Amino acid sequence: MLPPVVQRALAGPEQREGLLEVVLDLGRVPEARYPGRVRALGNDAIERSDLAAVLQRLGSFGGDNRAGIERTLHRISAIRNRTGDVVGLTCRVGRAVFGTVAMVRDLLDTGQSLLLMGRPGVGKTTALREIARVLADDLQRRVVVIDTSNEIAGDGDIPHPAIGRARRMQVARPELQHQVMIEAVENHMPEVIVIDEIGTELEAQAARTIAERGVMLVATAHGNELANLIRNPTLSDLVGGIQSVTLGDEEARRRRTQKTVLERAAEPTFPLAVEMHSRHRWLVHRDVAGTVDLLLRGQPTHPQVRELGGDGRLVLRDDGPVRPVPPPAWGTAVPPPRRPGPALLAVVPLPDPTAPRPAPAASAPAVPALRVYGVGLEAQQLEEAVRRRQLPVQVVEDPEQADAVLSVRGQLGRDPELRRQARDLGLPILVIKSDTPHQLQRAMERLLERRRGGGGADGEEPAAPARLDDAHAALEECRLAVEQVVLPEGRPVELLPRSEAVRALQAELVHHYRLRSAVFGRGLQQRLRVFPA
Repeated sequence: MLPPVVQRALAGPEQREGLLEVVLDLGRVPEARYPGRVRALGNDAIERSDLAAVLQRLGSFGGDNRAGIERTLHRISAIRNRTGDVVGLTCRVGRAVFGTVAMVRDLLDTGQSLLLMGRPGVGKTTALREIARVLADDLQRRVVVIDTSNEIAGDGDIPHPAIGRARRMQVARPELQHQVMIEAVENHMPEVIVIDEIGTELEAQAARTIAERGVMLVATAHGNELANLIRNPTLSDLVGGIQSVTLGDEEARRRRTQKTVLERAAEPTFPLAVEMHSRHRWLVHRDVAGTVDLLLRGQPTHPQVRELGGDGRLVLRDDGPVRPVPPPAWGTAVPPPRRPGPALLAVVPLPDPTAPRPAPAASAPAVPALRVYGVGLEAQQLEEAVRRRQLPVQVVEDPEQADAVLSVRGQLGRDPELRRQARDLGLPILVIKSDTPHQLQRAMERLLERRRGGGGADGEEPAAPARLDDAHAALEECRLAVEQVVLPEGRPVELLPRSEAVRALQAELVHHYRLRSAVFGRGLQQRLRVFPA
């Protein structure tokens, strides 16, 4: 089909190996494109007669400016001028590549809809073609391929053998693809529908309609990763859709987030998604709903990495669970991501900032350095605050070496073991609202003053009754313990001692998560223990 000069330049097998496409632009030297490189074909520019000769050998172009060669998988796309004349051709080489389905063969057995994403040219259509063949021939499913541009099953009325026993429905015009999708379900009773390049809102709505009728979908969409679909208002419904929710003042304050938050609107059309980063490296999201929730919270996701080794073996690497913990029953908004750091400890309110400033530690009698262990705080921040005020404080890396614990507020309950260790060691705990230099300096001065006062003089022992009725801190401790330990890890958590009224609030919160709880201890040491379901 190509001009003679191009045919001669591509005559050798080494020139055809890895060839992706041939570009013919009027007035320019033809080019051959390979993965990562481009090669000029000869020295003569393409003329109108060359383009006309190619067009005569091709079938007619559709509404998407694409044509093909009958009984092959090649695709030719046209570039036209303002009058409609063809001034350029992109001739993409189509190959039936076998073996790519091994990357997702186990996902096909689940019967759940699968979405393939990736940049153009990464092999989405090639994988889609083999998936259709495996579903039809190996798994004996009734498969219908919606072939809008005849790229999956080739040009002409007889589909290419690469799709096996799957049936192919052609689309007259690209804007009618969503209608053909619905027609396939209503008229031909498929178990699986295969679609290439879902790109419009109508097609996304048709895909949801098909999925809700119990038909498995296998489709592709442009986008390098799942986050691209979330930000794409046209295609976001494929992963559940995004909606903005406004919280009340009290709820926003309780969750420590903005009043307006983004949430997933519905269950995703495609429960499974694959990010194709290259032909041999795919990232599999086995729980799209959980991944979308994590992305909206600003938390890292943990897709399963699948790679084909040089020997053809499939290598799996799983970074951990994806599904985020469920929110309380009264809402679904979530707080913003917290600073990474060590464990979370109990809350001790700071003194009133309008109160008289205590005397600097430098003017106090010489005392041994106070050893402080920081939770959620960088050692450099603490050391800088110590240097600025010349405080007799030493920053340590182990709670067993510490005389006191300093933590950032909002990190309560993440590590009950460390919290219990601090309680057993009898370490005073001070929690600040933020990690600003001023807050750090004031906190360490307060710890120094407390030690000079003999400890407990100002009523700040960890289990003091003055702190037992801090309902907000108690509920936050309970929520974080449930969401970060009990639900994901399946092990019980024992909370800090609280008053009877506060324990009742904590038990009610545990009930919202459909978990069990019980009270342990005596007197002021009575505390709630939360058990996994």
